[in-house]
Amino acid sequence: MTTEAGLLLVDKPAGATSHDVVLRIRRKLGVRRIGHTGTLDPFATGLLLSLVGSFTRLADLYHGLPKSYDATMALGRETDTDDLTGKTVSEDAAWRELGAEAIRVAFAAREGVGRQVPSAYSARRAGGERAYALARRGERPELEAREVTIHEIAVTDIDLPRVCFRASVSTGTYVRALARDIGRDLGPGAHLTALRRTTIGPFGVGEAISPGAAAEAVVAVSPAWRPGAAALPWVRRRELNDREQDEVRHGRSVERGDVRSPPERARGAGGSPGEPVALCAPDGLVAIAEERDGRLHPKKVFVA
Repeated sequence: MTTEAGLLLVDKPAGATSHDVVLRIRRKLGVRRIGHTGTLDPFATGLLLSLVGSFTRLADLYHGLPKSYDATMALGRETDTDDLTGKTVSEDAAWRELGAEAIRVAFAAREGVGRQVPSAYSARRAGGERAYALARRGERPELEAREVTIHEIAVTDIDLPRVCFRASVSTGTYVRALARDIGRDLGPGAHLTALRRTTIGPFGVGEAISPGAAAEAVVAVSPAWRPGAAALPWVRRRELNDREQDEVRHGRSVERGDVRSPPERARGAGGSPGEPVALCAPDGLVAIAEERDGRLHPKKVFVA
């Protein structure tokens, strides 16, 4: 593998879209193929995983990773976007009567598996169109509730009407919709005023770099740049000998052999046969394989 293929951990600034960040990284690295594994709203900040070069083919492996956020919501006002960028749709001063214990209980009640209606201004499809496109035309998209999991949620500070909280959630969970629903549970409604993504699976924003420092991170030995199997620290892996590398690069399967689970595993990752396996050589990632009938069948091959 070349240094033009890998995973880059980026700390997205407020005001930029995720697409803006990708374009900036593309210019910095001079690599055409750049993608990301999960959008952040423009007002939000924090961890954005950017896939570089041929590693854009690995995007589906990241979609199921849980995400953690630090967030702030304001009680007493709902908006049409469920966040501070939207128009006010209702106001209620009953937040003044709320006590800290009632607020903490409402948050704790949301922990676990539940159903969530996505925000009207979301990328979910309704009738074949993106919900946000319908909402911007003044229409009200009909969105079905989806099952989501709130792994952990806790209030970190209360200064009414502001409530700060930390949440670890399953993929597909909208934190602004979570704030909206907790506001309704409490009575006066709420909207999200700040959001920072701190982790995605085993990756943390503390190791991320700004978009402008992308080139330096790739050239230097930086924890923000993860080439080869380092981009997939939770995925089981199998080391290949020279003969097996040649077999795999020609699309042929190899014996299961010694498939190992790395110590750094994402939440919920077990060792079932259906899980992908990273096939590795000393100089990098050779392929992503599927385990079947005691053999490893390459599904995505990376030619050296």
